[in-house]
Amino acid sequence: MPDLTQSLQNRDIGHLRIVSEMWGVNLKSIDTEAALEELTSVMLDRHVFGEIIETLPIEARSALNELGQAGGKIPWATFARRFGEIRETGAGRRDREQVYLNPISSTEFLFYRGLLARGFFDTSSGLQEFAFIPDDLLRLLIHGEREEYEAEAEKEMPSITTLEGLNNQLLGHAAYQKDHERPLPVNDILLDDATTLLAALRMGQSLPDTFVPARVIMQFLSSAKIIIEEIPQIEPVRNFLESSREQALKNLVDSWRVSESFNELHQIPGLVYEGEWVNKPLETREFLLNLIKAIPVNKWWSLTAFLIAIKEKFPDFQRPGGEYDSWFIKRAADGEYLRGFAHWDSVDGALIRYFITGPLQWLQIVQLATPEKNDVITAFRIPGLTGRKPLIESAKLHVGSQGRISVPKLFPRAVRYQIARFCDWEVPREDGYRYQVTTNSLKKAREQGLKVSQLLSLLAKNSAAEIPPAFIKGLKRWELKGTEARVETQTVLRVGSPDVLEELRKSKAARFLGEILGPVTVIIKPGAQTKVLAALSEMGLLAEDVHEE
Repeated sequence: MPDLTQSLQNRDIGHLRIVSEMWGVNLKSIDTEAALEELTSVMLDRHVFGEIIETLPIEARSALNELGQAGGKIPWATFARRFGEIRETGAGRRDREQVYLNPISSTEFLFYRGLLARGFFDTSSGLQEFAFIPDDLLRLLIHGEREEYEAEAEKEMPSITTLEGLNNQLLGHAAYQKDHERPLPVNDILLDDATTLLAALRMGQSLPDTFVPARVIMQFLSSAKIIIEEIPQIEPVRNFLESSREQALKNLVDSWRVSESFNELHQIPGLVYEGEWVNKPLETREFLLNLIKAIPVNKWWSLTAFLIAIKEKFPDFQRPGGEYDSWFIKRAADGEYLRGFAHWDSVDGALIRYFITGPLQWLQIVQLATPEKNDVITAFRIPGLTGRKPLIESAKLHVGSQGRISVPKLFPRAVRYQIARFCDWEVPREDGYRYQVTTNSLKKAREQGLKVSQLLSLLAKNSAAEIPPAFIKGLKRWELKGTEARVETQTVLRVGSPDVLEELRKSKAARFLGEILGPVTVIIKPGAQTKVLAALSEMGLLAEDVHEE
């Protein structure tokens, strides 16, 4: 960052005299360059600097401390929103009205004392305006605070830290007892949902019903390269399904931590994103994880207090430039655009809440709690690893005589993935999965190169009881002869005599007739009922349209 001389060198002699007056110094030089050298030599005197800092008002000292904690610079929009603006005045008005004697904000107070400067710096997003402390003053500030802390270690004095120490602050406070009366069980349902989704993708089905949103699971699997462009990769899928639950979850966690494509902001329910603006999910994720890492293990923490503390100390955690107007995000419920800092709770606060109650819970990084059953989440904690027992996938399935298969939760995922490809699926339940073997599901399996013998082998090895003989017989017979019985709903035309049916078959309506069932009955092809009735009317026959409810 620029030093004191660089930050003041473009200021007129009048501005330098104002700064010197605020420091209690009478400049002798009348030349701007000489006056600047005279002023900076005084300001950089360690003892004089310490006296000035000691006399700062609380609000101005707080603003200066915050700049120091951020490594010496903060985006101008963020700093000005928190500590106030500087009035734009020319030299004439400035000197005539002496605005520096009655500053309207802590920002203006620091600016006219030379402790705060304003400038543009290169960032990954391009040039961006910052409030900053001149580099040599920052070193004096940090040195002075360190000495003060060491001298009065027992007191709660404000401290200046480097940017590296910023993320390890303990924010918020422990949850009240009532906020964690009902802890939610820690579970790894994400693994089971991922298995279901992989089977659906392999079968070419639409996204299935899952407890974790299917689109979020897709991002977890994409980050781990288990799927690429929504296509399951054979070897990664096999490794994922055959690994232990602990290892499979760890793989998802590890890939999620470093993923630049897993975008938590875009996953928040109820928000719609428009425009070409981009956020940086990896940087945001690392920042929030560092804050959460500072919370004591196994200590219930207030979610509300945590959100409030972040809003107070680091409101721009995901918007380094304070871009509250350039991100086009609207609420799906009413179409209102959530632009400006006034909507922080609906966007930035909602992201933190989702981050903790969504991904962190699904990955077993945190446990959640509510005051009452089915109430809102009010507390979270980082569960310790001690006492956790590994979950072994050793459960057995049950097969009904009518082809209904019940698969418990702790059933081998790799086997369930295979069995699911032979079946129609019911909506999953918390205790497991229900599948139904049908002729349609068997046809789809055969189209994928699967054989009935494979299904029978899987069921025989993993069933808790003997598979019903009738079901085995039915599968084998279908494999040999295909479908031997069919239940259909058809529209049937019944006429008064064979002559009428014969005449109809010779008319232009013949193409709408299907299979003949008897001398006076015939099936009408789907969707052709109106045309057949019209043809009968042209023949001078009025037909009665009868439908049973």
